[in-house]
Amino acid sequence: MTKLFTSLAIAGVMASGAALAEGVLETPGQIDALTKDSVGKEYSIATVVKVDGIAWFDRMRDGVKQFGDDTGHDTWMVGPSQADAAAQVQIIENLIAQGVDAITVVPFSVEAVEPVLKKARDRGIVVIAHEASNIQNADYILEAFDNHAYGAKLMEVLGGYMNGEGQYAATVGSLTSKSQNEWIDGAIAYQEEHFPDMELVTDRLETYDDANTDYNKLKETLTTYPDLKGIVGGPMPTSAGAGRLVAERGLQDKLFFSGTGLVSVAGEYLANGDIQYIQFWDPAVAGYAMNMLAVMALDDKAEDIKPGLDLGLPGYTDLSQPEDATTNIFYGQGWVGVTSENMDQYDF
Repeated sequence: MTKLFTSLAIAGVMASGAALAEGVLETPGQIDALTKDSVGKEYSIATVVKVDGIAWFDRMRDGVKQFGDDTGHDTWMVGPSQADAAAQVQIIENLIAQGVDAITVVPFSVEAVEPVLKKARDRGIVVIAHEASNIQNADYILEAFDNHAYGAKLMEVLGGYMNGEGQYAATVGSLTSKSQNEWIDGAIAYQEEHFPDMELVTDRLETYDDANTDYNKLKETLTTYPDLKGIVGGPMPTSAGAGRLVAERGLQDKLFFSGTGLVSVAGEYLANGDIQYIQFWDPAVAGYAMNMLAVMALDDKAEDIKPGLDLGLPGYTDLSQPEDATTNIFYGQGWVGVTSENMDQYDF
Protein backbone atom coordinates (compact mmCIF):
# COMPACT_ATOMS: atom_id res chain seq x y z
CA MET A 1 0.00 0.00 0.00
CA THR A 2 1.28 3.45 -0.84
CA LYS A 3 1.63 5.50 2.32
CA LEU A 4 0.31 8.99 2.27
CA PHE A 5 1.92 10.98 4.98
CA THR A 6 4.75 13.45 4.66
CA SER A 7 6.66 13.79 7.89
CA LEU A 8 6.02 17.30 9.15
CA ALA A 9 8.74 18.45 11.53
CA ILE A 10 8.28 21.75 13.31
CA ALA A 11 11.28 21.84 15.59
CA GLY A 12 12.38 25.44 15.52
CA VAL A 13 9.59 26.57 13.21
CA MET A 14 8.45 29.26 15.62
CA ALA A 15 11.92 30.72 15.43
CA SER A 16 12.74 30.29 11.77
CA GLY A 17 9.57 29.28 9.94
CA ALA A 18 11.66 26.96 7.80
CA ALA A 19 12.67 23.98 9.92
CA LEU A 20 11.13 21.18 7.88
CA ALA A 21 11.72 17.51 7.33
CA GLU A 22 10.34 15.19 4.73
CA GLY A 23 9.83 11.47 4.86
CA VAL A 24 7.33 8.65 4.50
CA LEU A 25 5.35 7.49 7.52
CA GLU A 26 4.62 3.82 7.71
CA THR A 27 1.56 2.65 9.62
CA PRO A 28 2.18 3.61 13.27
CA GLY A 29 2.99 0.74 15.62
CA GLN A 30 0.03 1.64 17.79
CA ILE A 31 -2.36 0.71 15.00
CA ASP A 32 -2.10 -3.04 15.68
CA ALA A 33 -4.20 -2.67 18.83
CA LEU A 34 -6.91 -0.77 16.93
CA THR A 35 -7.70 -3.22 14.12
CA LYS A 36 -11.11 -4.86 13.96
CA ASP A 37 -9.49 -8.21 14.85
CA SER A 38 -7.86 -6.72 17.94
CA VAL A 39 -10.96 -4.94 19.22
CA GLY A 40 -13.23 -7.83 18.28
CA LYS A 41 -15.61 -5.76 16.20
CA GLU A 42 -15.75 -3.78 12.99
CA TYR A 43 -16.72 -0.18 13.74
CA SER A 44 -18.44 2.20 11.34
CA ILE A 45 -16.85 5.66 11.54
CA ALA A 46 -17.97 8.59 9.40
CA THR A 47 -15.85 11.74 9.01
CA VAL A 48 -17.99 14.82 8.30
CA VAL A 49 -16.16 17.81 6.85
CA LYS A 50 -17.06 21.44 6.13
CA VAL A 51 -17.23 21.03 2.38
CA ASP A 52 -16.50 18.11 0.07
CA GLY A 53 -14.65 18.45 -3.23
CA ILE A 54 -11.88 20.90 -2.28
CA ALA A 55 -8.22 19.93 -2.12
CA TRP A 56 -7.94 20.19 1.67
CA PHE A 57 -10.66 17.67 2.36
CA ASP A 58 -9.73 15.51 -0.62
CA ARG A 59 -6.46 15.06 1.23
CA MET A 60 -8.27 14.31 4.50
CA ARG A 61 -10.25 11.60 2.71
CA ASP A 62 -6.94 9.91 1.86
CA GLY A 63 -6.13 9.62 5.57
CA VAL A 64 -9.60 8.38 6.47
CA LYS A 65 -9.42 5.76 3.73
CA GLN A 66 -5.95 4.62 4.75
CA PHE A 67 -7.10 4.15 8.33
CA GLY A 68 -9.88 1.89 7.13
CA ASP A 69 -7.48 -0.05 4.91
CA ASP A 70 -4.99 -0.43 7.77
CA THR A 71 -7.48 -1.53 10.42
CA GLY A 72 -10.42 -3.16 8.64
CA HIS A 73 -12.96 -0.74 10.13
CA ASP A 74 -15.62 0.79 7.88
CA THR A 75 -14.44 4.40 7.48
CA TRP A 76 -15.55 7.05 5.01
CA MET A 77 -15.77 10.81 4.58
CA VAL A 78 -18.74 12.95 3.61
CA GLY A 79 -19.54 16.65 3.50
CA PRO A 80 -21.85 19.17 1.82
CA SER A 81 -21.01 20.25 -1.72
CA GLN A 82 -20.83 23.85 -0.51
CA ALA A 83 -19.92 25.31 2.86
CA ASP A 84 -23.35 25.21 4.45
CA ALA A 85 -23.97 24.71 8.18
CA ALA A 86 -27.54 23.44 7.70
CA ALA A 87 -26.42 20.90 5.11
CA GLN A 88 -23.71 19.63 7.46
CA VAL A 89 -26.27 19.24 10.24
CA GLN A 90 -28.50 17.22 7.92
CA ILE A 91 -25.63 14.90 7.03
CA ILE A 92 -25.05 14.23 10.74
CA GLU A 93 -28.78 13.60 11.24
CA ASN A 94 -28.61 11.00 8.47
CA LEU A 95 -25.62 9.31 10.09
CA ILE A 96 -27.44 9.14 13.41
CA ALA A 97 -30.35 7.46 11.64
CA GLN A 98 -27.92 4.97 10.07
CA GLY A 99 -26.62 4.06 13.53
CA VAL A 100 -22.91 4.65 12.94
CA ASP A 101 -20.57 3.90 15.83
CA ALA A 102 -18.61 7.16 15.66
CA ILE A 103 -18.62 10.52 13.93
CA THR A 104 -15.47 12.57 13.48
CA VAL A 105 -16.34 16.10 12.46
CA VAL A 106 -14.77 19.33 11.21
CA PRO A 107 -17.63 21.78 11.86
CA PHE A 108 -18.38 24.70 9.57
CA SER A 109 -20.24 26.27 12.49
CA VAL A 110 -19.73 24.95 15.99
CA GLU A 111 -22.97 26.54 17.18
CA ALA A 112 -24.97 24.90 14.40
CA VAL A 113 -23.75 21.36 15.08
CA GLU A 114 -23.90 21.42 18.89
CA PRO A 115 -27.55 20.22 19.14
CA VAL A 116 -27.19 17.44 16.59
CA LEU A 117 -23.92 16.22 18.10
CA LYS A 118 -25.59 16.11 21.52
CA LYS A 119 -28.27 13.96 19.91
CA ALA A 120 -25.58 11.68 18.50
CA ARG A 121 -23.88 11.27 21.86
CA ASP A 122 -27.22 10.64 23.57
CA ARG A 123 -27.61 7.73 21.12
CA GLY A 124 -24.25 6.33 22.18
CA ILE A 125 -22.31 7.55 19.13
CA VAL A 126 -18.74 8.64 19.87
CA VAL A 127 -17.93 12.14 18.58
CA ILE A 128 -14.41 13.37 17.80
CA ALA A 129 -14.05 17.01 16.69
CA HIS A 130 -11.30 18.89 14.85
CA GLU A 131 -10.91 22.64 14.24
CA ALA A 132 -13.48 23.20 16.98
CA SER A 133 -11.67 24.15 20.16
CA ASN A 134 -14.80 25.53 21.87
CA ILE A 135 -17.18 22.68 21.08
CA GLN A 136 -19.02 21.12 24.03
CA ASN A 137 -20.76 18.10 22.52
CA ALA A 138 -17.76 15.97 21.64
CA ASP A 139 -16.09 13.13 23.48
CA TYR A 140 -12.68 14.43 22.39
CA ILE A 141 -11.40 17.45 20.50
CA LEU A 142 -8.17 16.98 18.58
CA GLU A 143 -6.45 20.16 17.39
CA ALA A 144 -3.32 20.05 15.26
CA PHE A 145 -1.71 22.84 17.33
CA ASP A 146 -2.37 25.84 19.55
CA ASN A 147 -4.50 28.10 17.37
CA HIS A 148 -3.23 31.44 18.66
CA ALA A 149 0.39 30.41 18.12
CA TYR A 150 -0.45 29.34 14.56
CA GLY A 151 -1.92 32.76 13.80
CA ALA A 152 0.95 34.56 15.49
CA LYS A 153 3.37 32.80 13.16
CA LEU A 154 1.37 33.90 10.12
CA MET A 155 1.61 37.51 11.28
CA GLU A 156 5.29 37.23 12.16
CA VAL A 157 5.98 36.27 8.56
CA LEU A 158 3.55 38.79 7.01
CA GLY A 159 4.89 41.63 9.12
CA GLY A 160 8.38 40.82 7.97
CA TYR A 161 7.41 41.08 4.31
CA MET A 162 5.57 44.35 5.00
CA ASN A 163 8.54 45.79 6.92
CA GLY A 164 6.24 46.20 9.89
CA GLU A 165 4.03 48.90 8.40
CA GLY A 166 0.99 49.41 6.20
CA GLN A 167 -2.59 48.27 5.80
CA TYR A 168 -3.70 44.64 5.81
CA ALA A 169 -6.88 42.57 5.61
CA ALA A 170 -7.81 39.23 7.17
CA THR A 171 -10.07 36.41 5.95
CA VAL A 172 -11.98 33.61 7.65
CA GLY A 173 -14.12 30.90 6.11
CA SER A 174 -16.94 31.73 8.49
CA LEU A 175 -17.37 34.17 11.34
CA THR A 176 -18.48 31.15 13.38
CA SER A 177 -15.48 28.95 12.47
CA LYS A 178 -13.87 28.95 15.90
CA SER A 179 -10.37 27.76 15.01
CA GLN A 180 -9.92 30.10 12.04
CA ASN A 181 -11.06 33.05 14.12
CA GLU A 182 -8.60 32.06 16.83
CA TRP A 183 -5.84 32.05 14.19
CA ILE A 184 -6.78 35.60 13.23
CA ASP A 185 -7.05 36.57 16.91
CA GLY A 186 -3.49 35.33 17.36
CA ALA A 187 -2.34 37.17 14.25
CA ILE A 188 -3.89 40.47 15.31
CA ALA A 189 -2.53 40.19 18.84
CA TYR A 190 0.96 39.60 17.45
CA GLN A 191 0.60 42.55 15.08
CA GLU A 192 -0.52 44.90 17.84
CA GLU A 193 2.42 43.91 20.03
CA HIS A 194 5.18 43.67 17.44
CA PHE A 195 4.04 45.75 14.46
CA PRO A 196 2.17 48.79 15.81
CA ASP A 197 2.57 50.62 12.50
CA MET A 198 0.44 48.02 10.71
CA GLU A 199 -3.33 48.55 10.47
CA LEU A 200 -6.20 46.10 9.99
CA VAL A 201 -8.41 48.14 7.67
CA THR A 202 -11.68 46.23 7.70
CA ASP A 203 -13.64 43.59 9.58
CA ARG A 204 -12.73 39.99 8.87
CA LEU A 205 -13.79 38.98 5.38
CA GLU A 206 -16.08 35.93 5.46
CA THR A 207 -15.26 33.88 2.36
CA TYR A 208 -17.06 30.54 2.87
CA ASP A 209 -13.98 28.46 2.03
CA ASP A 210 -14.30 29.38 -1.63
CA ALA A 211 -11.42 30.77 -3.71
CA ASN A 212 -13.69 32.80 -5.99
CA THR A 213 -15.35 34.44 -2.99
CA ASP A 214 -11.90 35.17 -1.57
CA TYR A 215 -10.85 36.75 -4.83
CA ASN A 216 -13.98 38.90 -5.14
CA LYS A 217 -13.98 40.12 -1.56
CA LEU A 218 -10.27 40.90 -1.65
CA LYS A 219 -10.76 42.75 -4.94
CA GLU A 220 -13.51 44.85 -3.35
CA THR A 221 -11.26 45.54 -0.36
CA LEU A 222 -8.43 46.59 -2.65
CA THR A 223 -10.77 48.99 -4.44
CA THR A 224 -11.73 50.56 -1.13
CA TYR A 225 -8.18 50.51 0.23
CA PRO A 226 -5.84 50.92 -2.77
CA ASP A 227 -2.81 51.10 -0.46
CA LEU A 228 -3.50 47.62 0.93
CA LYS A 229 -0.15 45.97 1.56
CA GLY A 230 -0.90 42.64 3.23
CA ILE A 231 -3.38 39.77 3.51
CA VAL A 232 -3.45 37.22 6.31
CA GLY A 233 -5.56 34.25 5.25
CA GLY A 234 -7.41 31.89 7.56
CA PRO A 235 -9.12 29.51 5.10
CA MET A 236 -7.02 27.49 2.68
CA PRO A 237 -8.66 28.87 -0.52
CA THR A 238 -7.58 32.44 0.30
CA SER A 239 -4.09 31.50 -0.88
CA ALA A 240 -5.47 30.96 -4.39
CA GLY A 241 -7.84 33.93 -4.33
CA ALA A 242 -5.11 36.28 -3.17
CA GLY A 243 -2.60 34.86 -5.62
CA ARG A 244 -4.99 35.35 -8.52
CA LEU A 245 -5.64 38.96 -7.50
CA VAL A 246 -1.96 39.82 -7.16
CA ALA A 247 -1.14 38.15 -10.49
CA GLU A 248 -3.92 39.94 -12.37
CA ARG A 249 -3.10 43.36 -10.92
CA GLY A 250 0.67 43.00 -11.19
CA LEU A 251 1.11 43.63 -7.46
CA GLN A 252 4.06 41.35 -6.84
CA ASP A 253 6.30 42.78 -4.07
CA LYS A 254 3.58 45.35 -3.31
CA LEU A 255 0.78 43.22 -1.82
CA PHE A 256 1.97 40.36 0.38
CA PHE A 257 0.27 37.19 1.59
CA SER A 258 0.71 34.86 4.54
CA GLY A 259 -1.96 32.28 5.30
CA THR A 260 -3.20 28.73 5.30
CA GLY A 261 -2.73 27.00 1.96
CA LEU A 262 -1.68 23.88 0.11
CA VAL A 263 0.97 23.59 -2.57
CA SER A 264 -1.51 21.77 -4.82
CA VAL A 265 -3.78 24.82 -4.67
CA ALA A 266 -1.37 27.75 -4.42
CA GLY A 267 1.86 26.35 -5.83
CA GLU A 268 1.80 28.35 -9.06
CA TYR A 269 1.35 31.57 -7.11
CA LEU A 270 4.21 30.70 -4.77
CA ALA A 271 6.47 29.83 -7.68
CA ASN A 272 5.63 33.07 -9.50
CA GLY A 273 6.09 35.27 -6.44
CA ASP A 274 2.42 36.29 -6.28
CA ILE A 275 2.20 35.03 -2.70
CA GLN A 276 5.07 34.49 -0.31
CA TYR A 277 4.15 32.04 2.44
CA ILE A 278 1.64 29.31 3.20
CA GLN A 279 1.21 27.38 6.41
CA PHE A 280 -0.68 24.15 6.94
CA TRP A 281 -0.92 20.81 8.62
CA ASP A 282 -1.50 17.58 6.77
CA PRO A 283 -5.27 16.96 6.76
CA ALA A 284 -4.66 13.30 5.90
CA VAL A 285 -2.77 12.84 9.16
CA ALA A 286 -5.52 14.70 11.04
CA GLY A 287 -8.18 12.44 9.53
CA TYR A 288 -6.18 9.35 10.46
CA ALA A 289 -5.59 10.64 14.00
CA MET A 290 -9.28 11.39 14.60
CA ASN A 291 -10.18 7.87 13.57
CA MET A 292 -7.54 6.46 15.92
CA LEU A 293 -9.10 8.34 18.84
CA ALA A 294 -12.57 7.18 17.79
CA VAL A 295 -11.57 3.50 17.97
CA MET A 296 -9.79 4.01 21.29
CA ALA A 297 -12.94 5.61 22.71
CA LEU A 298 -15.21 2.91 21.28
CA ASP A 299 -12.94 0.22 22.72
CA ASP A 300 -13.16 1.72 26.23
CA LYS A 301 -9.55 2.89 26.29
CA ALA A 302 -10.35 6.34 27.62
CA GLU A 303 -7.69 5.96 30.31
CA ASP A 304 -5.07 6.01 27.53
CA ILE A 305 -6.33 9.25 25.98
CA LYS A 306 -4.43 11.71 28.14
CA PRO A 307 -1.62 14.27 27.91
CA GLY A 308 1.54 12.72 26.52
CA LEU A 309 -0.35 10.28 24.28
CA ASP A 310 1.80 9.27 21.31
CA LEU A 311 -0.28 8.33 18.27
CA GLY A 312 2.83 7.57 16.25
CA LEU A 313 1.83 10.15 13.65
CA PRO A 314 3.86 13.20 12.57
CA GLY A 315 2.78 16.11 14.76
CA TYR A 316 0.79 13.87 17.12
CA THR A 317 3.53 12.18 19.13
CA ASP A 318 3.06 14.07 22.41
CA LEU A 319 -0.47 15.38 22.80
CA SER A 320 -0.86 18.23 25.26
CA GLN A 321 -3.82 19.66 27.14
CA PRO A 322 -4.24 23.12 28.70
CA GLU A 323 -4.21 23.03 32.50
CA ASP A 324 -7.49 24.93 32.62
CA ALA A 325 -9.24 22.79 29.98
CA THR A 326 -12.92 22.19 30.67
CA THR A 327 -13.32 19.72 27.81
CA ASN A 328 -11.32 16.76 26.53
CA ILE A 329 -9.26 18.91 24.16
CA PHE A 330 -5.80 17.86 23.01
CA TYR A 331 -3.20 19.67 20.92
CA GLY A 332 -0.58 18.27 18.59
CA GLN A 333 2.42 20.07 17.12
CA GLY A 334 1.59 19.62 13.48
CA TRP A 335 2.11 22.69 11.28
CA VAL A 336 4.78 23.61 8.74
CA GLY A 337 5.63 26.76 6.80
CA VAL A 338 6.26 26.70 3.06
CA THR A 339 7.74 29.19 0.59
CA SER A 340 8.86 28.85 -3.01
CA GLU A 341 12.16 27.49 -1.72
CA ASN A 342 10.77 24.34 -0.11
CA MET A 343 7.42 23.88 -1.83
CA ASP A 344 8.68 20.95 -3.88
CA GLN A 345 8.82 18.89 -0.68
CA TYR A 346 5.02 18.90 -0.39
CA ASP A 347 3.14 17.28 -3.23
CA PHE A 348 -0.39 17.27 -1.91
